[in-house]
Amino acid sequence: MSHALPRLHNAMWPGLVGKGGDEPGAEPAISLERMLELTAAAEVDGQKFEGVDYFLFHPHTDPDASDDELKRIADLIASHNLVVGSLVAPIWPGTVGDSAMGDDEQQGKFLMAIEKACRIAKIFNEHGVRKYGCIRIDSAEFGVAQWKENPAKGTARIAETFRKAGQIAADNGERLVAEGEICWAGMHSWKDVLDLLEAVDMPGTVGFQADMAHTYLYLMGYNAPEHALLQDGYSDDEFYAAYEKMTDALRLWTYDFHIAQNDGEVHGAGSHDKTGKHCRADDPNGKLDIVKCAGYWLKDASDRGIEHICWDGCMFPNSVLETPETWNTILDAMIKVRDEYGWD
Repeated sequence: MSHALPRLHNAMWPGLVGKGGDEPGAEPAISLERMLELTAAAEVDGQKFEGVDYFLFHPHTDPDASDDELKRIADLIASHNLVVGSLVAPIWPGTVGDSAMGDDEQQGKFLMAIEKACRIAKIFNEHGVRKYGCIRIDSAEFGVAQWKENPAKGTARIAETFRKAGQIAADNGERLVAEGEICWAGMHSWKDVLDLLEAVDMPGTVGFQADMAHTYLYLMGYNAPEHALLQDGYSDDEFYAAYEKMTDALRLWTYDFHIAQNDGEVHGAGSHDKTGKHCRADDPNGKLDIVKCAGYWLKDASDRGIEHICWDGCMFPNSVLETPETWNTILDAMIKVRDEYGWD
């Protein structure tokens, strides 16, 4: 059955994450223009991607770009009959921001990144190319070693930073979503990210961005074995019981959702290391029934203000990203999700 919502978006950051840099074998970044061309060209039974989610940093975007330059980018995206949904704030060290668990100077940089993201969001909104979506964040504290020295203190500091960031977002009519990954301190397990969101205590303003690839590793307890819900060799019944427990805990906080596939491995490329490995939608080693698992996250999605879903496939080789069939296969999987769980 065909539905109008959620709208189907492709992410622009697979052309950037794990690309560039001076590491041996590093592949070059793929330009925004090329990522838009590949996205707009995908088509399955007359259905196309309707929008993109967008990373607010070089080389796609200067976070300090002029209003005119940002309007030019908005025009470029619109010229492909695409809109903008969620934005990724440049919160990490080496971009604009710094650790949300850090000292006052680091916290200040994190909050500056939120201010810059809200400014760009406003320009896109006023242009008309963006009418929905959130701003993505995480703790920007890479690795869990320092957090584990004093978990309560670390989570409290991240929560303080997120509350301040949430107030900036609310003042600008935006919502923040913290993407859980095993690599981000205080967000590296389903239980720890739940504790963090409850400590922030800004429902409707600061929530969760669920990525199917990353949250699969939550089940396995990577970086937090005490919170594992599955062990290797699990049965289908055990899997779905665990999946339901995790999604029941996090669903009400979930305001943004990524369709993705995972083969159970931990992977990294370039400067983005040791996180959940994204796979092609039809990867034979994929652990997830994409359509079935998406339903757990999309239950009552419209009540949480979700208007779109986005594919996330970071760290694919450029040869895969440049292959048109890659995007058609992804789009086909997303259409099946919307056919099953969509609304009007």
